[in-house]
Amino acid sequence: MRKLASLVLCLSLLLSFSIAKADEGMWLLSLLKKQNAVEMQKMGFKLSAEDIYDINNNSMKDAIVGLGNEGRPFRHFCTGEIISDQGLFLTNHHCGFPSIQSHSTTEHDYLADGFWAYNKGEELTNEGLTASIMVRMEDVSKRVLATVNDEMTEDERFEAINKVSAEIVKETEANSEYKASVKGMFEGNQYFLFVYEIFQDVRLVGAPPQAMGKFGGDTDNWMWPRHTADFSMFRIYTDANGKPAKYSADNIPLKPRHHLPVSIKGNQENDFAMIMGFPGTTNRYLTSFGLEETMNITNKNRYDIRTVKLDVMMKDMLKDPKVRIQYASKHAGSANYWKYSNEQNKALKKLNTMGAKQEIEAEYTAWANKKKKRAAKYGDALNMIEKAYTDRKESRYEMSYLSEALLQGAEMYMFAYKSTGLMKKLSADSLDQASIDRSVEGLKGTAKAFYKDYNLPTDQKLLAALFAKYAENIEPDKRPDIFKVIAEEYNNDFAKFAADVYSKSIFASEESYNKFLENPTADAIANDMGYEIATSIIATYRVLSNEINKGAEGLSKGKRLFVDGLMQINKKQNLAPDANSTLRLTYGKVGGYSPKDGVYNKYYTTLKGVMEKEDSTSYEFNVPARLKELYKNKDFGQYADKDGSLHTCFLTNSDITGGNSGSPVINGNGELIGAAFDGNSEAMSGDIDFEDNLQRCINLDIRYALFIIDKYAGAKNLIDEMTIVK
Repeated sequence: MRKLASLVLCLSLLLSFSIAKADEGMWLLSLLKKQNAVEMQKMGFKLSAEDIYDINNNSMKDAIVGLGNEGRPFRHFCTGEIISDQGLFLTNHHCGFPSIQSHSTTEHDYLADGFWAYNKGEELTNEGLTASIMVRMEDVSKRVLATVNDEMTEDERFEAINKVSAEIVKETEANSEYKASVKGMFEGNQYFLFVYEIFQDVRLVGAPPQAMGKFGGDTDNWMWPRHTADFSMFRIYTDANGKPAKYSADNIPLKPRHHLPVSIKGNQENDFAMIMGFPGTTNRYLTSFGLEETMNITNKNRYDIRTVKLDVMMKDMLKDPKVRIQYASKHAGSANYWKYSNEQNKALKKLNTMGAKQEIEAEYTAWANKKKKRAAKYGDALNMIEKAYTDRKESRYEMSYLSEALLQGAEMYMFAYKSTGLMKKLSADSLDQASIDRSVEGLKGTAKAFYKDYNLPTDQKLLAALFAKYAENIEPDKRPDIFKVIAEEYNNDFAKFAADVYSKSIFASEESYNKFLENPTADAIANDMGYEIATSIIATYRVLSNEINKGAEGLSKGKRLFVDGLMQINKKQNLAPDANSTLRLTYGKVGGYSPKDGVYNKYYTTLKGVMEKEDSTSYEFNVPARLKELYKNKDFGQYADKDGSLHTCFLTNSDITGGNSGSPVINGNGELIGAAFDGNSEAMSGDIDFEDNLQRCINLDIRYALFIIDKYAGAKNLIDEMTIVK
């Protein structure tokens, strides 16, 4: 998006910004033939657009899986790719991490030891995990936007769009097992319908030990060179008719419409490579005003607060194997964007992204004011955006602290808030015992899952540390009321307050909560210290939300008009909409990069680097004995490169973001050569401003994954399922 900023604003205002090269853009599959196919073929793609997306015939899209959770299946958190005719798919280790953790115990520590199913009967079920495969997509902009006009308020516009979108979804899903969603693009200037098959029986098949799957830990995260075996494997199951179904022992492996052949031929610099997946969120059309908020509030506060949170968790994790397992997924999830926030701010400053945004805005303003009629519609867009960000600055700062330190801090009191429904039923004028009993049974199940990965002493420490951090940065009159209690009754001694809370709250332990559920009362919930904390925080959250929402009308309209203007300015250019968790394709080439003067990073790493990084004193750089033995003996089998080494990871200049984790890296023949899992720190500005010379996607070499499956784990049953291209 940096290319939106042209060097000179011509006096004639005949602007033509070149804003998207091959390596920039998350492209919609249904538009590939029109927008990208010719350029892709010139770069080395040997197939056609129809080989990627075809609603009448099997195509590559049928092998791409969006991972989600039941209840939020369209919010894909990762991507996978089907690699056998039996529904086997590959994704990242960090995508499978919550599932691996959920099955781990001190007796069966799959995090530390890895997990491999040597037959289908050994595969592990994962309740709530979904796998979506896109059936088709359709531009429905004309129908959706026909319901709105310029005289509408943004709220009226929103309601009209939601109404027609719901109608489209209802019509699409009628008499069908498919699920549908209408998604806005370009800040509400376009709309597309996406239709999916959503599978609910997804089983864990294999994962290397954490020492390999997360090799390098937080130290190497977002860094190159990289040597992480970031993969795990799952299988999709269906009912006997091949349709989506919840888990049943009678379910059968999916027979996919397409699966990706797996190439062990390797890759060379400048080889064509494309990535398909479900990127989560980008903000390429963000203004300078939004950028200031992102840098100085969102990123800074997230990094500062999570530094405290991660330190508390890690200290307890290192002391106790059970706590390590309980908090492994929580720590990993928090740490990822902790480091990202800091590295992104560094990159944004170094690359002067603010200057690039301001240049775009200056050129937009000149375009908007060129004609009177145009100025009337578009001339005030940036002013509306600036005012909204300025007016909400204080509230956004307070909200970021409330969210990170309190809502996403210690867990006990927010778990306590889940009993609100039961409390209301218990305090009703007319008691419905059957309804109360159903609530109690539901809470028992919720409690079992919650306390499995909860450690009272750790949570108590988190409350004390994060409440103290919050109080250091938020003025007393802006804090939740519970902080008045802490000041008046505990003299702002947060450790003492936390100790009192966790010694008295019925929610502090599974035993005390289950005992309460045997004879629940409304007063016991309402007067509980944990519950009081939660209600106090929620009350402040609502106040801040209202403050922030006061400017939502102007911000929404301003952003929509601003992006509409950019689309008109660049109407002769192919524009890619921001990522929004829908299936996209990005393409480019394999290649290294120069992060600074005199330094060039080559495009691949090898197993030798794993051995060079080994540090037995660091949990991040442990190397399993079996892997060292295979390396010593050079026992790489058919997965070695032609130079005899075993390649571990490689780089492409692909445009990815969160949600692309696990996405297949595919060569010009449509064969799988790797799995995307990270980006490089020098270009962490990429979600906001793509930097052509620095932006790189870090990918697992598929040969390293196959080597681990075959040689390390001995799971040849999985290798035999795949279509291996030599």
